[in-house]
Amino acid sequence: MTLLWIALAVLLLPALWLLVAPLRRAAAVSAAQRDVEANDRTTEQNLAIYRRRLASLEDAHARGEIDAARLEEDRLELERSLLEDTEHLERAPLKSAASGRLVVPVVMVAVVLASVAWYHHEGAEGDLALYTVQRQVMSDPEGSLPVLIERLEEQAARQPDNPNVWRTLFPLYRDSGRIAEATRALERLVTLEGRKPWLLAELAQIRYFAAGREMTEEVQALVDEVLAQEPAQPTVLGMLGIEAFESGDYETAIDQWRRAIAGMSNPDSAEALREGIRVAQQRLGVTPDPAEPAVAEGPGIAVRVRLADELAGRLDDDATVFVVARDPAGELPPLAVARARLGELPLTTVLNDADAMAPMAKLSQVETARLTVRVSRSGEATPQPGDLVGTRGGVAVGMLDGDAVEVVIDRVVE
Repeated sequence: MTLLWIALAVLLLPALWLLVAPLRRAAAVSAAQRDVEANDRTTEQNLAIYRRRLASLEDAHARGEIDAARLEEDRLELERSLLEDTEHLERAPLKSAASGRLVVPVVMVAVVLASVAWYHHEGAEGDLALYTVQRQVMSDPEGSLPVLIERLEEQAARQPDNPNVWRTLFPLYRDSGRIAEATRALERLVTLEGRKPWLLAELAQIRYFAAGREMTEEVQALVDEVLAQEPAQPTVLGMLGIEAFESGDYETAIDQWRRAIAGMSNPDSAEALREGIRVAQQRLGVTPDPAEPAVAEGPGIAVRVRLADELAGRLDDDATVFVVARDPAGELPPLAVARARLGELPLTTVLNDADAMAPMAKLSQVETARLTVRVSRSGEATPQPGDLVGTRGGVAVGMLDGDAVEVVIDRVVE
């Protein structure tokens, strides 16, 4: 910020100099004008002409060429002409060269204040502060993602109407698994920038994942609005492919994902969808397209889930069971998510990269994971009082050649 104000001062200096420069020449200009007026002989010349003409009139009267009445009339005409000539030559007295000097500092202060006010209204001071925060955190050896988010949240409180703050915060919240905050950041962006298709698509996707990959009425309304404006919007098409895959409609999933890849600029996201296409083709029993790369689902975790005897009968058999793997620090989105029904327990499921919620957060990225199994009364992915939960930490991510890791659902969410 110091460099910014120095730059503004440097830019203002020429303007202030132009205001001060006339004062430096005021004394010289005043002296020159006074000299011109002092040496002006126009009045003397007009008097000399008047005297010559009056003498001519008197000589003519003495010779009898004009009578006394004519002499008096012509004399009055000469005097009237002299008065008119001298009247136009009258000048107002010159003001002092120092007069008006106080106005110049006032104008200079006004120019500075107006420039600062204009910059605050039209300038990019907020974006500069945002850039400074990011650079400071990234250059700090002890800087981390939580520290960066905290500093950016301070900027959001200071400049809540700057869309660039929320555009920066949203992916950080999302990648940290803070879905509620990511949703609020997107909603704020929509308020500031309008209902742009890409914003609504991101909002639909994050609400879809927050609902446990369920196409709620709210998500469907956003999807319909986006497709009405931009039928080839890749984020929405990718999400629709996931929904079709989850419901077993693999042909529709393949079609949606291929259309999404055609409009994507992010190679990692496109690669994740190609892997999904490969899985869908395998489940259809179709020979994979040679153009599609082979799936590299990578290491995973075999999980055996059961319900503690003392919690049996607390919820209906149709209640949704979420099996979630997270990184130990909890800084990323869920690395893998699987769903089942309570009535299917006990069951064994496998979590791997095919169950990732986002391309930037996969189970193969970590060596150990923290497992959480939750039975949702409402069917929502967000924990609610009365849900049943079981956890297990420090689970090694391996090649699935060992026994399944058991997680017991043994607690009630208060």
